[in-house]
Amino acid sequence: MGIQSEAELEEKLIEQLRNQGYENINIKNEEELNLNFKKQLELHNKKSLNDNPLSDKEFEKIMIHLSGGSIFDKARKLRDQFQLLRDNDDIVYIQFLNSEDWCCNIFQVTNQISMEEKYKNRYDVTILINGLPLIQIELKRRGIELKEAFNQINRYQKHSYSRLFNYVQLFVISNGVNTKYYANNKNQSFKQTFYWTDVENNRYSDLHKFTEIFLNRSHALKMIGKYIVLHKSDGILMALRPYQYYAVESILRRVENIPPKNGYIWHTTGSGKTLTSFKASQLLTQNKNIDKVIFVVDRKDLDYQTIREFKAFDKDSIDRTDDTRHLVNQISDDKTQLIITTIQKLNNAISKAHLQDRMKNARDKKIVFIFDECHRSQFGDTHHKIVEFFNNKQMFGFTGTPIFAENAIKTKTTKDLFHECLHKYSIKDAIGDDNVLGFSVEYYNTFKSKSLQDKEGNDLSMDDLNVEGIDTAEVFESPERLENIVDFILANHKRKTYSKEFTSIFAVSSIPTLIKYYDIFKRKDHDLNIATIFTYAANEEAKDTEENTGEEVSTIHTREKLDEIVKDYNKTFGDNHDLNKEGGFNAYYIDISKKVKERKIDILLVVNMFLTGFDSKTLNTLYVDKN
Repeated sequence: MGIQSEAELEEKLIEQLRNQGYENINIKNEEELNLNFKKQLELHNKKSLNDNPLSDKEFEKIMIHLSGGSIFDKARKLRDQFQLLRDNDDIVYIQFLNSEDWCCNIFQVTNQISMEEKYKNRYDVTILINGLPLIQIELKRRGIELKEAFNQINRYQKHSYSRLFNYVQLFVISNGVNTKYYANNKNQSFKQTFYWTDVENNRYSDLHKFTEIFLNRSHALKMIGKYIVLHKSDGILMALRPYQYYAVESILRRVENIPPKNGYIWHTTGSGKTLTSFKASQLLTQNKNIDKVIFVVDRKDLDYQTIREFKAFDKDSIDRTDDTRHLVNQISDDKTQLIITTIQKLNNAISKAHLQDRMKNARDKKIVFIFDECHRSQFGDTHHKIVEFFNNKQMFGFTGTPIFAENAIKTKTTKDLFHECLHKYSIKDAIGDDNVLGFSVEYYNTFKSKSLQDKEGNDLSMDDLNVEGIDTAEVFESPERLENIVDFILANHKRKTYSKEFTSIFAVSSIPTLIKYYDIFKRKDHDLNIATIFTYAANEEAKDTEENTGEEVSTIHTREKLDEIVKDYNKTFGDNHDLNKEGGFNAYYIDISKKVKERKIDILLVVNMFLTGFDSKTLNTLYVDKN
């Protein structure tokens, strides 16, 4: 049996697309591409143009409008309308893409278009929507590495992609056996190419199956119109991965349920939950039946991190809540659609007696709550208060570590609170897709184990932890043990971080233990920069209970200690942070985040902060001394 040639692969693909409803047209050069675009644009805007074709002068105005700017700028123009002053002085609005209704768009396929800029190139298969080339497919015969097609597109971007071809939104590369897609950006990495899958994360790698599912006209339009995110701060396009798409779609379907039902998304840490939750929130705000979308995080650090990332996607879509009164105003008004707040502020808003008059108008509003890291934020009284207070709500949770019956707290599970899991993407799936890095876990025992066997050779090993009379907390927090751990870290840190090419986080069990560790590091002889941050009076009481451990700590002591630590920090880095100033804690947090990413901090000591929602490409090691 002969190997299928690239030409045969191309022919079969076009035939399949034709059978799926695409019009097969013959376009060989840029002139023909522009003539076809004019014709399709007139058909797509037939009603707006009142059946009067565009004059050459009018079409030239449109082409001038479309010609300027980067790929990112063109992606925005594609999604906007153009105000056209016609030759008779009428004003009409030209639409390039109908993102809401795929049936209102014109789908075409062509092949072997020749474009010439620095060099002349011919492109394999081009999908046009309303005359614009929006999906470009490059093929290689079976047996050729997929990366060759990827490299070919990179070459085309440098040598010949220009003008209307800068409106390409998605690239598809295939050798028949393996097929991937990715968004159009220059200087792209092959790691940013993705397989499409079914809802259970099984790949559609074969070109025929990929074409049947992904290039189905309704799905192709949905991917371009709704599931490409324009990342404003970086000026790039981001195509959602299949598990992100299925998660958002499941939430959108769920809000249409009568009666409304809740749900949760189980996506592993590091798989892009912020992008998924942003897109879900953005699309929910477009639903006319929803009054508010409230995105809830459970700690101050996540509040800042999430807001920063949401603003990177769309800085105009978010009204940040600075305090509880501001939150109450936003929930009560009729204009703010998307709110980001903390679980603490939301709890205050529905609990404080003096706020109830202003909150009563919100009780019957249709509000969709999205809880980030819901495995931590929703297992207290606040969840019950939210359920009781709002009469017309739906609640969705995102978590990388759901709570099941075997590890439930007080018998509550994630399912108890949010009903069924709407989509699952596990760490196993993520590592298999190269969407998160693999990891190596090493354990270092504090207590010695005794290896015992009976006469038959059966293992009777007994851990010292199980010996009656040992105070495990006292042993875990003993100065000798903490000293030994610090010595171990200092001896091995450079090896773990490749001579400080990377950085680390050291997660410990409680603030008092963190302070002990900090003091030990401080008096040791080493060349590492150690920093820390922790919240010191979350409940505004003289005493606070440390999360997870239940240990009561003096907030006055920890606040004074944090002031000392900040002075050390200022001395090390030449800064002038002051927690007594308004916004001082936030400024300190933001600066620590920045310095970790810049590799200026070698070890960041934390209790719970920074362990979720923090993205640093230069951080490769996590030391853990906690459950």
